[in-house]
Amino acid sequence: MKIAIVLFNLGGPDSLEAVQPFLRNLFSDPAIITLPTWLRLPLARFIAHRRTPKARGIYEQIGGGSPIVGQTEAQARALEEALGPEHEWRGYVCMRYWHPMTEAVVRSVRRFAPDRIVLLPLYPQFSTTTTASSFNAWAKASEMTVPTVRIDSYPTEPGFIRASVELVKQGLAEAGDGPRRVLFSAHGLPEKIVKAGDPYQSQVEQTAAAIAQHLGGIDWSVCYQSRVGPLKWIGPPTETEIRRAGADKVGVVLYPLSFVSEHSETLVELDIDYRHLAAQAGVPTYVRVPTVGTHPQFIHGLANLVRAALWSTKS
Repeated sequence: MKIAIVLFNLGGPDSLEAVQPFLRNLFSDPAIITLPTWLRLPLARFIAHRRTPKARGIYEQIGGGSPIVGQTEAQARALEEALGPEHEWRGYVCMRYWHPMTEAVVRSVRRFAPDRIVLLPLYPQFSTTTTASSFNAWAKASEMTVPTVRIDSYPTEPGFIRASVELVKQGLAEAGDGPRRVLFSAHGLPEKIVKAGDPYQSQVEQTAAAIAQHLGGIDWSVCYQSRVGPLKWIGPPTETEIRRAGADKVGVVLYPLSFVSEHSETLVELDIDYRHLAAQAGVPTYVRVPTVGTHPQFIHGLANLVRAALWSTKS
């Protein structure tokens, strides 16, 4: 049997020239800006134009583009290998706001002519702004009648949690023996989206609690990064928690639990901006834990999710 696995992620510009069109695609998404099309599209162009200089400066610090596509390709190949020879597995990287984008991936999957399709978001925690947006784009672009199953979320999937625990333990060891606090940092959301019923914040908290349970009596908290715009966002902000750690004279071990690959929010915001903030705030040690990437436990967990999803489609 031929199985296509579509791995969804946000995407990122692959060059400095791609920054503005990437931002325009992002802010044109009705899941991001909930306005009528005739208002949303001009506003998206305006916001993208205004934010491009700052965003280009961010990507200049990591070589001029996002590494997310290459990292997602590595995850797709690792997943194919983990699934073994039972079926002919083919993993497809599908980015929401930059290449390879949904329409092109649909064409590639159609050429493969699979017997089943599994939609696998690389967002462990579900949000209307990420997972649902990717699913909607796929449904709009795909006219295939192939049986398709969606994996909505996996905030406490055992392989994901085991990989996270192992990485955080390594971070704690690197931080040394003094007082330490684990900060579980997730990408933020406007508060109004959560109040409208989005389960993201609740699922982030589930992930953090599951990891902390395996670490035994650690000092930890959940916080949210990457706030933009004038709306009120869920909190507490990661910056506030870093300053609190400085006031308490405890080291910080920061784990970005809502990201499974490295990109600007980890490589610049966490590794550069927040590291500098931690030094200013008097944080004794600052350790940033890497994302799960192709950690064997995480990939094994994804393989289990795919197998379970396929089993659910059998009559």
